[in-house]
Amino acid sequence: MKKLFALLFSVLFIVGSAQTDTAQVVVPNRKNSVEALAKPYVILISADGFRYDYAKKYKAENILNYAKIGVAAKAMIPSFPSITFPNHWSLITGLYPAHHGLIDNYFYDYKKQKFYAMSSKENAEDGSWYGGIPLWSLAEKEGVLSASMMWVGSASDAGGMRSSYYYHYHEKFSPNEKVDKVINWLKLPEENRPHFISLYFPEVDAAGHRFGPDSPETEKAVHLIDDALKKLVEKVKELGLKNINFIFVADHGMIKVDTEKPLEIPEILFDKKRFDFYNSQTLLRVEVKDPGEVKAVYRALKKNKTNNYDVYLDKRFPRKLNFGQRDDRYNRIGQILIVPKPSKIFLEKGKKTSSGKHGYNPYEVPEMKAVFVAFGPAFKKDKEIGEFQNVNVYPIVTDILGLKITEPIDGTQKVAKAILK
Repeated sequence: MKKLFALLFSVLFIVGSAQTDTAQVVVPNRKNSVEALAKPYVILISADGFRYDYAKKYKAENILNYAKIGVAAKAMIPSFPSITFPNHWSLITGLYPAHHGLIDNYFYDYKKQKFYAMSSKENAEDGSWYGGIPLWSLAEKEGVLSASMMWVGSASDAGGMRSSYYYHYHEKFSPNEKVDKVINWLKLPEENRPHFISLYFPEVDAAGHRFGPDSPETEKAVHLIDDALKKLVEKVKELGLKNINFIFVADHGMIKVDTEKPLEIPEILFDKKRFDFYNSQTLLRVEVKDPGEVKAVYRALKKNKTNNYDVYLDKRFPRKLNFGQRDDRYNRIGQILIVPKPSKIFLEKGKKTSSGKHGYNPYEVPEMKAVFVAFGPAFKKDKEIGEFQNVNVYPIVTDILGLKITEPIDGTQKVAKAILK
């Protein structure tokens, strides 16, 4: 029986593995322009959920050393809501979530009459969901080859052009295997070698969610990425290539939440004839089907609310967060926003949650803030700067690579001017 079970397990494992597409996708017949051959290189690295204080908190020696030889921010401020897909797309487009349309990891588009879910490959690789011009698309259009290792949206045609080299998203590769594949890109002949590379690591976020930000598991994940970054830098040096620049960022931070006493969703909202609601647990968005009811429903929710959350009309949402009615270019947010106070979450009966969460207002909850460390020939040395919004990463990359920004963005040149030589 044990042998039969082992055989069955092996077969199921092989079948499951075979279903995961781990092959690299190479767009044929692309070459760097003559001008691109002389340009610098930029490797943009995101360690999902790497909180602004993790390097010091867990003594990530390599990241701390790179901060000393380059530029480090006290913290980088994620866009609201401070969750994964919206913020990775903000980093790569220079736009706030309400401006690029990826307003949540899961949402409904009333014009398309379809759901977007980050777990859906069909959604994730459909560029019609994504607004803005991602950096790889901008680079490719200007004759600069790019490559992406599983960044949000990188397998889609958003912006009009995919990277020359990319992978469909999966979690089969270890951090070291991803590093090896980046090095292989940099070993390509000059005409085929990408000058912009985006690289994504999910391990710190996964540990923070499951075990909390103060756990040994999260500390271990931080060191795993710290070691992978060291390996990347050392292997790049071995190649002898000049003018390679590294930007190490995260999409958001992490906080331990109250899983013992979650907030109940207001009973009125379960009337599906009148409302749709979308619960990311750190933000509850409400769509009122009859626009004439919005103010009355808002007043009722305000009247019956507890001290553990705030209720806003979309037109009165804090302007600093760029997530209200005036910013909702795709009409995906909803007319009423219910925001729990940290570390409270909304949880429907029978639903599961995790120990660590993000999504809160980063201006009020410092644990939401992300890391920013950049180093290489383009950057000033041993320089610490104050906090800045993550939409400003886009102009940093375009300045280094000499790319022309072709559509309006929310980021500005201010940070780039402060940290670039």
